[in-house]
Amino acid sequence: MYAVIKTGGKQYKVAAGEKLKIEKLAGDVGSKVVIDKVLMINDGENTTIGAPLIAGATVNATVLSHGRADKVMIFKFRRRKHYRKTQGHRQSFTEILINDVNGKGAVVAKPAAAKPTAAPKPAAKAAKAPAASKPAAKKAKAA
Repeated sequence: MYAVIKTGGKQYKVAAGEKLKIEKLAGDVGSKVVIDKVLMINDGENTTIGAPLIAGATVNATVLSHGRADKVMIFKFRRRKHYRKTQGHRQSFTEILINDVNGKGAVVAKPAAAKPTAAPKPAAKAAKAPAASKPAAKKAKAA
């Protein structure tokens, strides 16, 4: 089951158990957040699309941390005008863990069991020396 939510002016496809970095939200670390701007829900068989939102649909999440992204440098320049401007920007974000979609319990996929690997195949026998056939071809051209 997954949903498409809207928060911070962006849209995200989310499923239960996923971690996600979104625009900064108010809330302490460990607090619960309810996102009610749900645009679409897919439960594996049925897809519900809102117009523009689905009434009553929610996505529950837990705030894991707050932080700031890497610095982005902004450089403006006008040639022959003696104009240069440099500026930096760090965007704040909130990392959340999606607990469940539409109030249903979290379904976290179990990691697939590792398949046993087959025994290594023996190395293929070396082909006959191709270098020996090349001089014969040169002699044939010369004749």
